[in-house]
Amino acid sequence: MKILVTGGCGYKGHVLIPKLLNQGHHVTCFDIQWFGNFLKDHDNLTMIKGDVRNIEEIPLNGVECIIHLASIANDPCGDLNPKLTWEVSALATMQLADKAKRVGVKRFIYASSGSVYGVKDEEQVTEDLELEPISEYNKTKMVAERVLLSYQDDMVVQIIRPATVCGYSDRMRLDVSVNLLTMHALSKGKITVFGGDQVRPNIHIDDLTDLYIHLIDNPQITGVYNAGFENISILDIAEMVTKHLPVKIEITTSNDPRSYRVNSDKILATGFKPKKKVENAIIEIIEKFNSGLLKDEEKFYNLKWMQTNKLVGQ
Repeated sequence: MKILVTGGCGYKGHVLIPKLLNQGHHVTCFDIQWFGNFLKDHDNLTMIKGDVRNIEEIPLNGVECIIHLASIANDPCGDLNPKLTWEVSALATMQLADKAKRVGVKRFIYASSGSVYGVKDEEQVTEDLELEPISEYNKTKMVAERVLLSYQDDMVVQIIRPATVCGYSDRMRLDVSVNLLTMHALSKGKITVFGGDQVRPNIHIDDLTDLYIHLIDNPQITGVYNAGFENISILDIAEMVTKHLPVKIEITTSNDPRSYRVNSDKILATGFKPKKKVENAIIEIIEKFNSGLLKDEEKFYNLKWMQTNKLVGQ
């Protein structure tokens, strides 16, 4: 299959694209490459450096499936420049969907976010709950979802709302909870936990990327699906890290007491089976760090990197 992956040079794309290539797909990766490109050359991989806001630069001829990962990722980054966030994460998605319909693309897989729910009192967050996004990032994801669902008569639309992702990628992110706590233990010799009782959903990056492939293989799975298979407190994650690294946990107060558990029964009912857990992510990060393949670098923290390189004014 000929697949276009937008944002393919990001954290998830660097794990997903090699898997797609291994399966024999022909992949075009379209990415602005703010954080670099670490994908290895491959006969079936076409790399295009470009801005998703420039819809005319995105080649769709012959494309059978779009996996749309591109966005201004996470709440703090989205709030740096709300106009840019709306242009990249919402408007560009609308334009891409419209162009896809006009040229006859039949499959559209969208990476939304579990954060579209906002703060919920319900013990289990299911797909039918009202969306109450708080940040610019959350709001753009909700709008993009609704736009894409309006194209369901024209193409297969598959939307995933992932939990917080963890695990190693060649384009690493250290600003997500499991990865951050593990790196703090490795580089600082201690873990600082804010609050700790908050329960948050998590998903291993291998499971999330396998899930996108599951959707490719099963076009009958349409609509919106949660994807988070471990609901764990921040303190429990920290204690899991200390099983592998003998460091001290320091607990301080938090101004973010939100606790919620994502229910992913709907996607599990399609036959998808996650293979990895949070603890696998912790072990992988420790191994990569000890082997010298991973360092605590600024480029792995989206907000710091965008501010340092003045990317938000573009």
